[in-house]
Amino acid sequence: MDDTATLIPPSLADADWPTFGWQVDIRPALAEALAAGRPVALATLYKVEGSAPRGPGAQMLFDGERATGYFSGDCIEGDVARHAAEVLATGEPRHLHYGLGSPWIDIRLRCGGALHIFVERVAHDSEAARALLARGEARRSCAWHSDGIRQHVIEATGSASSFTQEPFSLTRRYDPAPRVIVSGGDPGALAMAQMAMIAGFETILVRPGGPDAPPPFPVSRYLRGEPEEALAQIGIDGWTAYVGATHEDHHDLGGCLAALRGKAAWVGMIGARSRAEGRLAALRASGASEEELARLHLTPGNPALGKAPFEVATGILSDVMQAFARIGAQA
Repeated sequence: MDDTATLIPPSLADADWPTFGWQVDIRPALAEALAAGRPVALATLYKVEGSAPRGPGAQMLFDGERATGYFSGDCIEGDVARHAAEVLATGEPRHLHYGLGSPWIDIRLRCGGALHIFVERVAHDSEAARALLARGEARRSCAWHSDGIRQHVIEATGSASSFTQEPFSLTRRYDPAPRVIVSGGDPGALAMAQMAMIAGFETILVRPGGPDAPPPFPVSRYLRGEPEEALAQIGIDGWTAYVGATHEDHHDLGGCLAALRGKAAWVGMIGARSRAEGRLAALRASGASEEELARLHLTPGNPALGKAPFEVATGILSDVMQAFARIGAQA
């Protein structure tokens, strides 16, 4: 199945250009479907044998003619969509097995492994789905527990996905959506905000005293106040990264201190190495502890990439992604 046009059936959109795979968190699409009164089919990868592009816990959501997420790149998504349409129609959950030992020998996995996927219908008025979304809005971890008919939201478990075989039930962990806050308005700050948004992060741009009009590209929120005040308004947690990029200490230092004290996953400040000692001294004078300062990234990024806006942004966003990945691995 090498032709990307076969990714999903014609009844589902975007087969020619499968950008639906960019969004790996299904909750925004779930929220949109529920708000419109539409049921969805939720497909969860719960077991992987051998190598695979994505691990247990990966999901796809099928909402009428829309798909969100991906499992294999282009090997099985079309067939999963076909089963999802039938689950939507009947309400009966399905177990799908692709690759080694699969009953569908004509569907080949290039990685040579095996994928086990569970597909269930989520009703438009599902209390469990609404509870899942409410936990996400409150930035609280939780877990989806389901046998395909009975669906509940429970306290978060220790792994992304787990299951029991007899009788079958699936538990899938959800953490708060990773969030990137960028303060600044120069080309580098704007490049970071745009890249973070494209990468699927909830992205907030803070530009002290900035123009009334929002930036000329999408962001989740645009705020014009001081970073320290903006962070207090937003609320900081362990799934938040903060990048101080105004190049003005009277803006960035307060934001960094607020982010450090809020236990943000990653905190950094753009600037020359020659300014580092002065900035550390100013933060100490403001009450920052040595433990907090040890988590601060001064002059972050990868110098080998260059100094152009998107080169700097790429290095910093790479560091942020690694920080989020470490947190996910520890959950």
